[in-house]
Amino acid sequence: MAQHVLLIQDDVAGAASVHDALRDSADGSFTVECVSRCADGVRRLAQANKREGSQREPIVAVLVDLYLPDCCGLDTFDRLFLAAPHVPILVLSDVQNEDSARKAVTRGAQDYLLKDRIDSYSLRKALRGVIGRSSIAEALFAEKERAQVTLNSIGDAVMSTDVGCHITYLNSVAERLTGWSQQDAFGRPLEEVFRVIDAATRKPAQNPMALAIRENKTVSLTPDCVLVRRDGFESAIEDSAAPIHDRGGQVTGAVMVFRDVTTARAQSQRMAYLAQHDGLTDLSNRVLLSERLTQAVTVARRYEHQVAVLYLDIDRFKHINDTLGHDIGDRLLQSVAQRLLECVRGSDTVSRQGGDEFVVLLSEVAHAQDAAVSAKKILMVLGAPYRIGPHDLRVTVSIGIATCPDDGMDAETLLKNADLAMYHAKESGRNNYKFFRPQMNLRAIEQQSREGGLRLALDRQELELHYQPTVNLVTRAITGVEALLRWRQPERDLVLPDEFVPLAEKSGAIVPIGRWVLREACRQGRAWQDACLPPIRIAVNVSAVELREEGFVADVEAILMATGLEPKYLELELTETVLVHDTDSTAAVLQGLKDIGVQIALDDFGRGVSSLSHLIRFPIDVLKIDQSFVRDLAIGTGDGSIVGAVISMADRLRIRVVAEGVETLEQVALLQGQSCSEAQGFYFSHPVGADDIAQLLARGEWKRSA
Repeated sequence: MAQHVLLIQDDVAGAASVHDALRDSADGSFTVECVSRCADGVRRLAQANKREGSQREPIVAVLVDLYLPDCCGLDTFDRLFLAAPHVPILVLSDVQNEDSARKAVTRGAQDYLLKDRIDSYSLRKALRGVIGRSSIAEALFAEKERAQVTLNSIGDAVMSTDVGCHITYLNSVAERLTGWSQQDAFGRPLEEVFRVIDAATRKPAQNPMALAIRENKTVSLTPDCVLVRRDGFESAIEDSAAPIHDRGGQVTGAVMVFRDVTTARAQSQRMAYLAQHDGLTDLSNRVLLSERLTQAVTVARRYEHQVAVLYLDIDRFKHINDTLGHDIGDRLLQSVAQRLLECVRGSDTVSRQGGDEFVVLLSEVAHAQDAAVSAKKILMVLGAPYRIGPHDLRVTVSIGIATCPDDGMDAETLLKNADLAMYHAKESGRNNYKFFRPQMNLRAIEQQSREGGLRLALDRQELELHYQPTVNLVTRAITGVEALLRWRQPERDLVLPDEFVPLAEKSGAIVPIGRWVLREACRQGRAWQDACLPPIRIAVNVSAVELREEGFVADVEAILMATGLEPKYLELELTETVLVHDTDSTAAVLQGLKDIGVQIALDDFGRGVSSLSHLIRFPIDVLKIDQSFVRDLAIGTGDGSIVGAVISMADRLRIRVVAEGVETLEQVALLQGQSCSEAQGFYFSHPVGADDIAQLLARGEWKRSA
């Protein structure tokens, strides 16, 4: 196809010469359109630029004599270049005007030819050259533009240097994170633009790009690095740098990709902190206490001094929870925790064991009586009035004391003996402290008696199930229920599982009890369906002891077949502590349950030993956010962001989320704002009997009056 050239020349003879030179081409590769004035040339180029006149040929090059009737010299070139900067211009010049032609080349013309030396070959060759160079330049520009747009569109920062570690490029994200513009940064040393320090030592961190160039391999920034922006603002970052090579394989520079991980790192640190701290009181939890107690015992052996463990329990705390509600109870626990911290040294540890139990570790005492002095101080400080909302409360505590080496040489023994001493203090009238004595082990005999009663509870039909519904926060439909075990003893009120399940787990009675709970829950779920009620999921809690019992998966499958409940309606709830021991066998059991169609729920997520790896390694279907996070949502403690992060993460992993312990309308609204789909708690319903659940299901949706 012929290429169309615009010739701008007032000299008729010269224009004819150009026509003849191009017309003589053997392949007929050029056609010529001729105008004699600069203004006509500008107009024609403007039309081509706007793609006007679809019947006219596009102009691929301009041949111009700079000296025209309406414009002379470089002004001619400037007007034409401004009209169509993308069209290559070849200047035709006389010898006497050759200087102007050279200047035009410096301003953007592709080349110039002397008119008295034009022939067909040289003109066609020059035209093909300028058109080819222009096409290559346009292609390179387009490629560069695509690369620029791409680099500015990604969320990561990109930076490059030459082999001497001088900045050659920053994308827009890198400009924002470093505080340097591409223009200001170009040619500057990397250390001046990209200032990174170690978060712990505050010393300059290693230059990753210099290392990538020197070692000719991809490298990463050292962990916990902080980027100091040009104005001094600091951001936590992660990065990787790689060398850039030429065609011969020689390193010519380096490119680095980095990102701001301030928020992610803060969340990770928060999760790591929560793994060792109690979510309600911010005290050390069991995990951290065990570590510190073990360390304290080791040091005590080495330096031959004593360690004391004080085990505290708030007297009649359950009565406060039952009469004033969990919110008041939680705020009281927070106040108690704060007062306990004020009673000890900075080197000591205060831990919440769960519920209303606390442990104080006195890491170094000269004599056992020093622990008694601390216990008296604690009794006095905690006995002062508490102003919790509209209530003036007074509480007492019972304290058991065990010392190392007299009462034990390991953390487990010391805690057990301090616990025994605490129960002895309660039995001795409460609001006092008792040192551990060997005869207190007689209490273990009494516990054996209780274990016997628990084992007979099944035969005596003293166990029963209550059910607490889970509600969809969008549709208000009841999506499932959690089966909750109760022990109705003949001479006592209904006993809650917290009072007997730990004993059942220790004694092994939990296995037959757990099988009964599973069978009864499945039977009841099928009974509701047979009554033409909407099918819902039945959640059953499973302890570590049950899960690791040989044949557990087979027993679950047998119970489902016997009761007629489809596996998809059964949901087994595990706590995170179940997952951290013998992970390989646990994973195998959970996969076996998944293979038969049973759903797996992770209960109390965020309390104790939270780990995101659990959600990846194990086949988890449901994530139940611990009630401590839910209760703190309205307080503004920062747990709202954690709840949101957990929900977002679970959504990406396609894991359903249920918020536990919802007690107020405000908590419901905040959870809806975090896109939480399901919730469970006293706001919707206390645990109720099977008949009450049937009435709720018959209604079709949850209503507040329920």
